[in-house]
Amino acid sequence: MAREKIQIKKIANATARQVTFSKRRRGLFKKAEELSVLCDADVGLIIFSSTGKLFEYSSSREKGVPVPKRYYYIIGLQNEL
Repeated sequence: MAREKIQIKKIANATARQVTFSKRRRGLFKKAEELSVLCDADVGLIIFSSTGKLFEYSSSREKGVPVPKRYYYIIGLQNEL
């Protein structure tokens, strides 16, 4: 038996919206970590909450240059071409 699809829309209740954001953020970070481990990929994830708070994940923190710095370096090189 298939689950019923939910309609994607803004959650009106601020508390429920924050709880949902926190749960989904944790799930997204877990998926990013799994992708990094399973596929040996460098993964970077940046999320801003509705209040402007920054949340970030980088799989390469221990390996040297963080993913965001690598991203900006590559984008900068491409813009010069």
